This record gives sequence, C-alpha cells and structure tokens, in this order.
Amino acid sequence: MQQQTTYGPLTLITPTAAMKASVHGGRAKCLQRLVRLEMPVPVTVALSFDAVHDAAIGNLPDMQKLLGPFGDAPLLSVRPSSQDPDWGGPSAILNVGMNDARLAELTQTIGAEAATKLYLRFVQSYAIHVARLDPDEFYLPDVADAASLKTMLDTFEFETDEPFPQDPAVQLAEVLRSMARAWDGTTARLLRQAKGAPADAGLGLVVQAMALGAGQGECGQGVMQFVDSTSGAPKIIGRYLSASKDHAYDLAPDAEGALYLTRDARGPALEDICPEQYAQLVSYGDICRRRLREEMEIKFTLKDGALQILDAVRVQRSSRASVRIAVALAEDGVIPREEAVMRVQPSALSELLHRQVDPEAKRDVIVGGIAASPGAATGRIVLTAHEAQASAARGEACVLVRRETTPEDIRGMHAAHAVLTMRGGVTSHAAVIGRGIGLPCVVGASDLTIDRKNGVITAPDGRRFKAGDVITVDGSRGQVLAGEPPMLEAALDGAFQTLLEWADDFRDIGVRANADTPADAQTARNFAAEGIGLCRTEHMFFEGDRLGVMREMIFAEESDDRKEVLDRLLPMQRADFQALFEIMAGKNVCVRLFDPPLHEFLPSDKAGMRDLAEQVALPLPVVIERVDALAEYNPMLGMRGVRLGIAIPEIYDMQTRAIFEALVAVGKKGISINVEIMIPLVSAMREVELQKARIAGVANAVRAKNKADFAYRLGVMVETPRAALRAQDIVEHAEFLSFGTNDLTQMTYGLSRDDAGRFMSSYVQQGVYAEDPFHTLDIEGVGELISIGAERGRLGRSDVVLSLCGEHGGDRSAIAFCRAQKFDYISCSPFRVPVARLTAAQLALADRVLR
Repeated sequence: MQQQTTYGPLTLITPTAAMKASVHGGRAKCLQRLVRLEMPVPVTVALSFDAVHDAAIGNLPDMQKLLGPFGDAPLLSVRPSSQDPDWGGPSAILNVGMNDARLAELTQTIGAEAATKLYLRFVQSYAIHVARLDPDEFYLPDVADAASLKTMLDTFEFETDEPFPQDPAVQLAEVLRSMARAWDGTTARLLRQAKGAPADAGLGLVVQAMALGAGQGECGQGVMQFVDSTSGAPKIIGRYLSASKDHAYDLAPDAEGALYLTRDARGPALEDICPEQYAQLVSYGDICRRRLREEMEIKFTLKDGALQILDAVRVQRSSRASVRIAVALAEDGVIPREEAVMRVQPSALSELLHRQVDPEAKRDVIVGGIAASPGAATGRIVLTAHEAQASAARGEACVLVRRETTPEDIRGMHAAHAVLTMRGGVTSHAAVIGRGIGLPCVVGASDLTIDRKNGVITAPDGRRFKAGDVITVDGSRGQVLAGEPPMLEAALDGAFQTLLEWADDFRDIGVRANADTPADAQTARNFAAEGIGLCRTEHMFFEGDRLGVMREMIFAEESDDRKEVLDRLLPMQRADFQALFEIMAGKNVCVRLFDPPLHEFLPSDKAGMRDLAEQVALPLPVVIERVDALAEYNPMLGMRGVRLGIAIPEIYDMQTRAIFEALVAVGKKGISINVEIMIPLVSAMREVELQKARIAGVANAVRAKNKADFAYRLGVMVETPRAALRAQDIVEHAEFLSFGTNDLTQMTYGLSRDDAGRFMSSYVQQGVYAEDPFHTLDIEGVGELISIGAERGRLGRSDVVLSLCGEHGGDRSAIAFCRAQKFDYISCSPFRVPVARLTAAQLALADRVLR
C-alpha cells in the first residue's frame, strides 16, 4: 500500500519538500519548480490551505518557526497562492518587517530616501489592506523624508489609537490574518466563483525574503515575458526599473524612468547595461517554457549585478494569444497536441470569429439584454427592415431595432450590422438567424421603449436616441452601448486552423452546420463543417421577389392555381439548392421541407395589406378577411410543418422537385452530393408514410424526365414529444431522426421560446430551473425524451442515423449528451462550428483520461 504524504502547515520551499498545488497553491508549487531548476529564488516558506483557513479564525501558525528561516531582522513579502492562479487572491503585502530600527540600518546601506520610501510604502499598504483604514488618509508624499514618514505614522496612530507595530512577528501575524479573512469575504468568493473556482476553494500564502534590488552596483527590479499577450507571437516584453533612476520600488507599467529590456535606439536598455544578466534571464525564460511547459512572466531583481528570481507566473493572454501559444508549444514538442487542444477554452474561438469591443474601452451602456449572438458592431439606428435595406444601399452601417423580428425581417437583418430586440430569448427568431449569419444580436432588452411613429428609442435611464443615432451592439455581453467604442478585429490565423485540424483528429462525433442559404453554406464550408445538418428552406422564400409570389400562392383558391404560382418559385428554389450543393460538394446536405405557418408570410399592418390587395388584385376588405381567416390562436402548434405538406401538398411537391432537379444538374457537372430530405413537426407514422409515397412519386417523375438516376434519404425532424415516444413506428419509413430541440423544449415545457424571456431570469434565480432550458439543454426532461426516442428508433431500425440539430447543438452539455447517446453528429449555426469541433475533441480526450 502506498504511503500517504503528510503536509505540514509551514513548508520551507526546497527541491525535495513535500508540496502540492492542491495543498499549497499554484504559486508555491511553481516556486518549488524554479528552485528545482536551480534558479536563484529567495528563501520562501509556504503556508498550506489549512494553515491559512486556521489563520482566518484566529489560529495563527507558530510565528517564530515561520520567521526562523529568514534570520534576524528580515524584510518579507506575503503573496497569495490559490490552486489556480487565475482565481486571484488578496493583494500582496511587501516590506513586512520594516520598522524604525530597520530604517536606520537600511539608511546606511541604500540611503535615507530609498529606505524611507520602503517604510512609507509598507505603512501605506498595512494601513489600507490590514488595518482597513481610509486610503485617502494614506497617500504617498512627493518627498520621502523623515517629516513625511512621521506624518504617516502619526496618522496611523490617530486612526487606530495605537502606534504602528514595530515587532516583525506582530506585523506578519496581522498580515496573514488579514489576507486569510479577505479570501473568505463574500465579494472575494463571488469573484473567484465567477472565474470557475469551487465555493470551498482554498488559499495558500507564500512568505518570501525581500530581494530589494538596492546597493552599490547596478540594482533594480523588473519583469520579463517572452510572448506578446495580445497576439501570442514571440517577443520579449517587460520593464526594468533601475535604483539609480529613483524608481526601484515602483513596477507600474507606465513608471517613469523604466528602461527597455532589449536594445532600442530610443534609449538605454537592460541588454546594454547588464548583457550577462539579460542573457541569463532569456535562458531562464527558455527553461521555464521547456520544463514548466508554459509561457511564463518572470519577476526579478538585481543587487550589485546579482540576479534573483522572485516569481514566475503564467503570462496573461488574450483569446488570440492562447490559441497561438498552445499551438506553438505543441509544434515545438513542448506539449503533445492533445494537451494543446485541451488548453484552449472553446469560448476563446468564439471571440476570434467576431469583432469585439476592446476590453479597455469605456462602455456607456444604454440597456442590457440577453447575449443572443456573439460579436459586436456599430451602426445608425433603423427601426424597420426596409430602412435597413436602404441604409445598406447607401453604404451606411445600421443597427436594426425591433420589438421582435419575424421571417419578414430577414432581408433587413442581412442588410444590418447588428440586431436589437425588446422581446425574445436565446432561441427566438432574431437570435437563431443572428447566430446563423454571424450577426451580433441582443434580445430581450425589455427595459427599452420603442416609439416607431416618432422614430425614437428610450433607455431605462430616460435618455432618448433618434433613428440615425450611432449605437453599438455587444452580442457577447448582452449590452447596447452609446456611440462607437474601439473594436478588436476578428482573427482567424494559421494557429486557429491548425488547432481545429488537431481537434478533428480526436473528436468522435460529427459536426455539421445549420445553413439556409448559399452564403450560410459557404461559411459552413469555410469552418470545415462535415455537411449541412439543417437547411430551413422557408428562409429562401423571403429573398428578393419571392415573398410576393409566395403570397399569391397563399391566396390561390384551387390546387391548380397554387401549382401554377409555385411553378414560378420552382426555378428559384432549384437554383438555391444547386448553389448549395455545389458549395457542399462531396458532403451531406439535409434539407428540411417547408415548416412555418402561412400567416408569417402575410403583412400585419394596413400599409402592407393595401400593397397585398394591389398585388393579388382583390379588394382590401377581402384581403383583410382572408388574412384574418389564416390567423391562428397558437400558430406554433397549428397548421405548420408536415400538416401543411398534407393539407397543401403542392408546396412539398415543388420543393422536392427542386431538390431532385438540382441533384441532376450538379450530377451532370460531376459533383457528388448526399441529399437527405427531412419532414418537420411529425407526430404520427402515417404522416411520414403519406409524404414518403408522394416524394417517391416526384423523384420517379424527375428520373424519367431527365433520364438520370440519383439517391436520397428520407428522415424526420423529431420536435414533438409524441414523435420521440413513437420513434420505433416512425423509422419504418424514415432512415434518420434529427432531434430539433428548439421546438421539442418548447412543447415539453409548454413554454413559448419567444415569451419565456420575460420571466425566465426569475425562475432561474429562484431555482425553479437550474438554467434557461432554451439556452442549456434540459438533460433531465427533454434529454430523457431524446434518449427514449433514440432507443426506440434503434429498436425499429438498427442502422438509423441519429443527430441533434437544434440551437443547443453547439453547447458543451448537449454535445456531451449526444456523445453519451452515441449520436452520429450534431448540427449548429455556422459560426458555432469551430467551437463545437473543439468542444467535441475535448470531451473525447477527457474520456480517454477517465478510462
């Protein structure tokens, strides 16, 4: 049996000391690694998580034992050491042990001003962070002399009714107690939990001898890193502050008098004045990279030319840099490719795909809402789709602001640079289309007021913005900003592509894209989707003049009249499919037949009614009466999907003919394509049986007319609970089942996905639902239905192809669920394809470790 290691509350950091990041924190463990690499690290003692927890409740460690390794009259620094450095911790306290006696000693060695500065800075930090006094009372004076020091010490005594402590043991004990308590504070706990730390995360502390960087020879201190934090490109970056410049104790990035690190024509550099030490630092950076397997920032001091390494921390990096650094480490053989794939957060890829508001920019927030489609864009306010199209025609960027969008707004959405709606949730029309075309989108901004008549929107704080005013939509944060803040451009470089190619080698589930137009398909192809998992054909009917033709069909009274109108749509739809097939050559394309209720194609305002009456040559009252007759109490549960295909079969006849004729056309060009036809909103086997027979008849007619053969597969979109429960029957006539989780969630919960945003936040806050089920797949409820449907589908057809094509398809939990159910693929919006590819690879690699 393996002997369990015992960890004491205090550990002197040596090469052989028993230490773990889970016991002492990441900083302490990293310092031990630096010691093992024979770097000149000052004497350091680590306090374990348990020791710090005890200090928070007043049980301090043996102070004499803690101070023992540092000798007489030490100067110390105390810094946090959480398990993950990204979790943060309380501010470091420097120069612990500074007192009147130490001031006198240091005055003899480094000079009165430098020694007084050390004392002043310690009193300031002790007063603010330990004694919790008013920071305004403890500002650093312009002149560091005996008078200013006395003033600060007197202020401390006045505020606390006690003189400033002179005993280093007392100072250190209070610092430890204060930092330990700060970690347990409510604000600190919430901050670290927001960064992914568990609620009970522990804090370690490291107590280290101060390396002052002050003496007779070249002295100072600095930091050095070896990659650019924004781009990830190799580059030596940092600063060095020489004691001779009178700034040796200020490492602020913009500190006056900082020297360059590398040779520079603009001024002196560390490489010039200390070439040997500079070369040594560069070698330490390389050692850290190879042995610690990470890009590190090194903190160092020089005293009389002797180098000391105070700390090495993981370089802070942007999303772009995180990808480039991980790929570079793998290409150089420092880490395996598997680890490179695991190191990059999928959300980092999402940021790279879109423009973003510069993190350093000032944000003037007009209103907040739901972050529905990532990225950021600036433009002038427009309130209708027609205005958006007119703006685009003039070459002006615009933001389409609506109460909610409908399919009729699609052309305006394509013309706009961003969309903002008052209503809706993450699966509302605006959100789904926005993600599909990469359009920044904020929905559910219910505190906003829109006055279309006067062309004004009013913010919650009363500010009014007119049509034409410039605003910015930040779809990543769910905020709308006034004006035009600085932006960061999208960045899809070679490292991005390389990382995803590696991810494809490791993932074990297919990733397709939801793509409705040739433009969507090209985006999907650019992002290496394995095909199209959902092509929503109704969106094609809102392009150009097709909407008018579609309305004529709706008003046609007889089957022959409808067929005549649809014959005009046939070549348009055939051209769409042909373009789609040519772009996706060699891949799979799943075409969903017409789904929405017909009323979505009809106008709702008087002006639109008058235009329609003129178009169909009918009196306005007749048009209004006919539009009213098509209205439904609950259109999402009414005459839509396969129900339309059965009641008005001419629509599906035209669509399938267009698909098959497009297949023939691309076949003549030598293009191979695997077409799948999907029937929406099925709830009964007979519905599929009827459509299968009709589609087969159209296929045979096209084959005979063109003297050409082609193959296709027929399947079902499982969106109703009954379809999931009766999947065993349904697959008698269907070769694949694709679970549409948007409608399946809506029907399982009895929730309108467009209206749920009004109360969903209250439900989540009060624990009714753990998450918004339209944002995160409900594994317990909706997931159980999917699991039942998959199991019963396999009972009816052992080779049935299973997939998930709802908006949940790009989410980590949904991908993990689909992998567990042995699904063949997931399908998501084109701009989520890279994220899904990386996520699927990470889940597969994590499973390898668990095995």
